[in-house]
Amino acid sequence: MSDPQRPRASLRTAVVWEVLKDALERRAKATGREPAGGEAVHGALDVLDTGGGSGNFAVPVARLGHRVTVVDPSPNALFALERRAAEAGVADRVRGVQGDAHGLFDVVERGGYDVVLCHGVLEYVDDPAEGLGNAAAALRPAGTLSVLAAGLGGAVLARALAGHFTEAQQALTDPEGRWGSGDPMPRRFTEDQLSGLVRAAGLEIAAVHGVRVFADLVPGVLVDTEPGALDALLQLEEAAAELPAFRSVATQLHVLAERD
Repeated sequence: MSDPQRPRASLRTAVVWEVLKDALERRAKATGREPAGGEAVHGALDVLDTGGGSGNFAVPVARLGHRVTVVDPSPNALFALERRAAEAGVADRVRGVQGDAHGLFDVVERGGYDVVLCHGVLEYVDDPAEGLGNAAAALRPAGTLSVLAAGLGGAVLARALAGHFTEAQQALTDPEGRWGSGDPMPRRFTEDQLSGLVRAAGLEIAAVHGVRVFADLVPGVLVDTEPGALDALLQLEEAAAELPAFRSVATQLHVLAERD
């Protein structure tokens, strides 16, 4: 289960990374632009990572041999990205530019990318439909969009299990899925809401996964000290990720979609 090329060897991104890695492989085969052993840059895919920060996904994608452009509003995050890419030996495949989802085409090309990542963006933008629409418009024909956003069900369940029943109900009924004024997350989505945004952007949904279904509910000390617990929990997460009953209570929702 442990793979040094994963964005991290933990539960937070493992399910998304496996899905994304497979999608990149399929897209590369479909375009006939497969990187040779992760070394060839010429002919690899062009990937855009909106809100990609310090490169949790961008650097591993570049390790696979693809060219990655990261758009992020934070200069500090982009500096960390540059350092991380250099340490990983992929500085020539990773480019960071300062910008955001609203003004995306001020800094990148419309319709210029084979794959676009929109991870942890829709929770924070003023207009999620516009943000997702811009991400979709950055795709080439038949391109692939990967969307990762906060899930409402996971927050409701977590507040209830912590004994904060009023906050759990508040999140359940609040239009933005927030449990109160102290909630650090500006917005959460149900699967129907997120899928609706993707379809409204003119994309066809290929797969939906629940991310961190169990991971945020299991005591960290158990995972850290019990032999084999991390791998077993990861296998459980992967097994439950595509099941609708478990997606509805996931901390995050991942949608993989394609442009016609």
